[in-house]
Amino acid sequence: MSKLTSMMNIGREMEKKLISVGIKSSEELIETGAKDAFLKLKQKYPNVCLVHLYTLEGAIHGTEYNRLSENKKKELKEFSDYLKK
Repeated sequence: MSKLTSMMNIGREMEKKLISVGIKSSEELIETGAKDAFLKLKQKYPNVCLVHLYTLEGAIHGTEYNRLSENKKKELKEFSDYLKK
């Protein structure tokens, strides 16, 4: 199992938060998916924001979060906005 910090965009703080919600490896993050991982984080850490979701998506796909396509960013923003309701 690979460490979360071996993934692009995942630093020590994000790793700690992910581990605290039961996601302990890069494989587990990939299996969980960015949206479900974000939902778990949001439940425990209400202040996580859209950038965290972008970060998770970028990590899963091995790309910098700011290089996600506009369509993907729009999809993730709609998901994040839905959670605020």
